[in-house]
Amino acid sequence: MTLSQIAKFALTGLALGAFAATAHADTLRVGMSGGYYPFTFVEQDELKGFEVDVMNAVGEQIGEDIKFVTASFSGLAGMLDSGRIDTIANQITITPERQAKYAFTQPYVYDGAQVVVREGNDAIQGVEDLKGKTVAVNLGSNYEQLLRELPYADQIDIKTYDSNIEQDVALGRADAFIMDRVSATQVIKDKPLPLQLAGKPFSRIENALPFRDDKAGRALRDRVDEALAELRENGTLTQISEKWFGTDITQP
Repeated sequence: MTLSQIAKFALTGLALGAFAATAHADTLRVGMSGGYYPFTFVEQDELKGFEVDVMNAVGEQIGEDIKFVTASFSGLAGMLDSGRIDTIANQITITPERQAKYAFTQPYVYDGAQVVVREGNDAIQGVEDLKGKTVAVNLGSNYEQLLRELPYADQIDIKTYDSNIEQDVALGRADAFIMDRVSATQVIKDKPLPLQLAGKPFSRIENALPFRDDKAGRALRDRVDEALAELRENGTLTQISEKWFGTDITQP
């Protein structure tokens, strides 16, 4: 290969790289599971939910298209790390471990971790009653971490799922599951499953959007953060929350 050919290939590669960068420069790629009702779920082949509405509102605010990328919840962090998505909108709880790795926006959901059991199971009244029980939880979620950090975690049979944890509890295959209180309340209200809340929330959680902690990621985070602040100020976040939950979970 001659020097002129090498130069030609190099220039072609640069041009293609520039084209690829431009192709998604005005698109915010948002990862979500599509399986965590009512935050993100699929109905009649359409992606819906609180997170979907929030991110579409963010896109309008910053003047960018939103491209939703669905995958199992446990795989979303790896997709963010590798640059296949720009952020995750799937009720991502702020934790010290995640803060050390990602650049987070301000919180836009305030909630609590909740134990849920099959209807009529009054033997479980809260997290302290989970000893010796089989408990379902979403793989890689903050709720799995909360369970494993309990001082009696070795006495709990923790079963991890990618989605639909409520099904096994309703069918009696697990004694309880853990999710946020507002989602649990909506699942009980909207789905024909025999479930009930067990006690009060046992841990306060705040949800935000994580971005890669590099120059480009932090710059994008700042733009989205400004959009969230405006959406909070003009009442859009409240409207979206009341649409899906009947109450405002976007205020501390």
